[in-house]
Amino acid sequence: MYFLLNIVGLIVVMAVVFLCSPNKKKIKWRPIVMLLVFEFLITWFMLGTKVGGFVIGKIGAFFTWLISCASQGIAFAFPSVMANPTVDFFFSALLPIIFVVTFFDMLSYFGILPWLIDKIGWLISKISRLPKLESFFSIQMMFLGNTEALAVIRQQLAVVNNNRLLTFGLMSMSSISGSIIGSYLSMVPSTYVFTAIPLNCLNALLIANMLNPVDVSKEDDIIYVPSKAEKKDFFSTISNSMLVGMNMVIVILAMVIGYVALTAALNGVLGLFMHGLTIQKIFSYIFSPFAFLLGLTGHDAMYVAQLMGIKLATNEFVAMADLKGQLHSLPPHTIAVATTFLTSFANFSTIGMIYGSYQSLLDGEKSAIIGKNVWKLLVSGIAVSLLSAAIVGLFVW
Repeated sequence: MYFLLNIVGLIVVMAVVFLCSPNKKKIKWRPIVMLLVFEFLITWFMLGTKVGGFVIGKIGAFFTWLISCASQGIAFAFPSVMANPTVDFFFSALLPIIFVVTFFDMLSYFGILPWLIDKIGWLISKISRLPKLESFFSIQMMFLGNTEALAVIRQQLAVVNNNRLLTFGLMSMSSISGSIIGSYLSMVPSTYVFTAIPLNCLNALLIANMLNPVDVSKEDDIIYVPSKAEKKDFFSTISNSMLVGMNMVIVILAMVIGYVALTAALNGVLGLFMHGLTIQKIFSYIFSPFAFLLGLTGHDAMYVAQLMGIKLATNEFVAMADLKGQLHSLPPHTIAVATTFLTSFANFSTIGMIYGSYQSLLDGEKSAIIGKNVWKLLVSGIAVSLLSAAIVGLFVW
């Protein structure tokens, strides 16, 4: 029964996005079907085969090694803290970002990361038959993050029309940066994190194609490649990367502290009107229909719905920290669905990040396309997370 409900949930998500699309007649269904088939194959490979499990294990081991390297640097600066049996969130999940950002920038400097992006982006473009730039952008987001990926294609963004600009904004809601993965792994199972990452990339393309279908001519379907003149020397690159990583740590820390405190204050106010009323309970009721459609039982559906609301209102770190404390008491299907849904940047603050990026990279007239379509960005981010969770849920019971 719950398996069938999960299938219905996947169909409902697609139907809701279709109803939200202002240009239903322009939707290209062949790329959507191709992407869905490819996603099912990826999910089956990752979760249903020994080879897939082996691949996930190796990727997980690689990131564990990265975190262990980062921990040595943290231990040098904070030896007494790292010697404790339990390490605070700031030291275990946030500070490693400094090294991981630097490591990924080193891969970019030596051309390894651009090569991966080029090959995977080409493959997705061939499978989906969607524009090359959008296909490559989905892969850039996976490794670099949304704001960094937007900066890479800034010259091309300046000349594309507003419809395509909106497409990149819609896709940016579902991004995940490789530099953040280590922080996720300290809180939730790696298997579902690494399965969610490629699914989110493909679903970002799929949902954007439904919400904002565009036609791109062959002459406009080109990729911007940064010139060698833009490349800095190696030591300047890694030094700047460390500063960027530290800035990310501070920003995430500020957001986590601020949003958790804001939630506590809001819960205090709500408690004055009704005893026991919290923002988490309100969100659990709002998102509960979608949680039930992911094949979850009553109690688990309400809890996952609560996590959905926390993620949307605050960020995935707050929700993952909550989920981490409940992993021991939840069944595999619930853990898989919840972890997959949380593995993305889709929340209100991400809209601000995207708008700010457009403002800094483009003129005010072009960046206004984001402000005018906030609801579409929210629909895109939530739909991608729900679709990825529904697909993963079909393979884990």
